[in-house]
Amino acid sequence: MKHSTSATASAIAAAMAVAFAGFNACGRSEAPAPAQPPIAPPPPPAPPAVAVYVTNETSGDLTIIDAASGSPVATIPLGKRPRGIAASPDRRYLYVALSGSPAAGPGVDEKTLPPPDRAADGIGVVDVLQRTLVKMLPSGPDPEQVAVSHDGTHVFVANEDAALLTIIDVPTARVAETFKVGAEPEGVSVHPDGNVVYVTSEQDGAVFVVDLGAHKVVKAIKVGPRPRSVAFLPDGSRAYVPSENGATLSVIDTRRLAVKKTIQLGAGMRPMGTVAAPDGKHVYVTTGRSKMLLTVDTATDRVVGSVEAGPRPWGVAVSADGQTIYTANGPSNDVSVIDVAAAKVKRRIPAGRGPWGIALVARP
Repeated sequence: MKHSTSATASAIAAAMAVAFAGFNACGRSEAPAPAQPPIAPPPPPAPPAVAVYVTNETSGDLTIIDAASGSPVATIPLGKRPRGIAASPDRRYLYVALSGSPAAGPGVDEKTLPPPDRAADGIGVVDVLQRTLVKMLPSGPDPEQVAVSHDGTHVFVANEDAALLTIIDVPTARVAETFKVGAEPEGVSVHPDGNVVYVTSEQDGAVFVVDLGAHKVVKAIKVGPRPRSVAFLPDGSRAYVPSENGATLSVIDTRRLAVKKTIQLGAGMRPMGTVAAPDGKHVYVTTGRSKMLLTVDTATDRVVGSVEAGPRPWGVAVSADGQTIYTANGPSNDVSVIDVAAAKVKRRIPAGRGPWGIALVARP
């Protein structure tokens, strides 16, 4: 049978169309679909109006607690042995002392411990809004407690293993100065006038006063054995220094740089952390293994109240209205919330393992 040219052409065209469709169906001739841009993760929630930030020495992290609800809202990994904590003046950053020195409890022979991990030493910088550790600042060996200058440009560090006060220049992230202070320095606080830093020496039983303008240690003030912290009154007239092994609180006249009074806290008391009320009328003292929070009337320099805070309270903070005290209780892994007027613990809030330091910070 003969076929017309047009019929043959139509058949060929149809066959080619079928073949081309099959080729396309295999996906080998089509251009690939454009790649979709990755979906950005949602921004972290805004910080609470007021947050309680708690360093957890054993678990190596930071617990964030909403002060209004009394609930933990986040945990931020930090590094080894986070202890001292302080906020920048603009409340945007937290500075946390991180240490690679192994923990040594009371009575432990440090010669039996493993060598320190100096690579872990530093001051961790936490971004409050991003809820993350954003950088590490050099700190010198074994930083324990920190304080921040009033303008936010410097961080002051007590280096326990090195008997040093280290001053960090924040804008350049470099060590600006170091000062030799007494052995086992721990507490470090900036005087309200911003020109002087006090550092406690546990081994020397003294407070070293560093004049920032003169760039020198101007005096070592003898206090009770094993001083652990320093709390200034808001007007800067006095500093209160607890002696853990002496069961006393030394009251320093900051103008004369001399102890004006020694307050007896009672047999068995082991004072550690201190904080002044915003109005300066009281100073609150945690007593570690003695479990108590003591209230000192600064008009009479006498103990006028006490409440059992929890097992080994150490870090302590007070609310801006002076009505609430927070203590970090290491062995029970929680934070006590204490009603000042009622002199009782309102609640205990779970934290990480080994709560140590506390900072109470309003939203930036």
